[in-house]
Amino acid sequence: MNGPILLLGGSGASTQIVYHRLASRFGPFPPIVEKPVSRMALLRNRARKLGIGATLSQLAFMTAIRPWLSLAARERLHEILKESDLDDRPIPDAQLRQVSSVNSPEVTAALQALSPKVVVVNGTRIIARRVLETVPAIFINTHAGITPKYRGAHGGYWALLNGDPGRCGVIVHLVDAGIDTGAIVAQSTIIPTGRDSFVTYPYLQLAAALPLLVDAR
Repeated sequence: MNGPILLLGGSGASTQIVYHRLASRFGPFPPIVEKPVSRMALLRNRARKLGIGATLSQLAFMTAIRPWLSLAARERLHEILKESDLDDRPIPDAQLRQVSSVNSPEVTAALQALSPKVVVVNGTRIIARRVLETVPAIFINTHAGITPKYRGAHGGYWALLNGDPGRCGVIVHLVDAGIDTGAIVAQSTIIPTGRDSFVTYPYLQLAAALPLLVDAR
């Protein structure tokens, strides 16, 4: 990456990991993190897109199964963080700017004021075209799946479920107004172990993506 950078991220460990890796390479820079969507709003959006039945099924998984998977994966997650040098500490308050949404006026104002050359996106809502066109910067994102076949969430999991391990991986791509449709800059696959699961795949994918992101041109 060349020139001033800025991070637009969602709240969570992956954004913290991305920030610390980029800051260790390029020095401290301004991260802008949006507040998470409320559980109720998220459920309403999914019900509109997927229907009530699919949404209730996802809710059951998130409330009854995922917590157990997370508990069972604690030791393996610790190993991945250590082996891949993933720093999930909170972003320092002195650097952090929190906003209501990546599409809010305060974000467009920040983009105009900071005038970055590269905007790294991680785990946000879909970014509106008007935000992408605020500054003549390159917007770049990591996606936990190999497109075009595995767009959307949990691409690595779906690749494995479909018996398609050659597409279980991650890409770094340019951000456009679509959903995971921007041009691919780089990609890599992962090889999960028998101790990995739905919970650990994203960390393996992030570990594979960070070198690609740091070296992106």
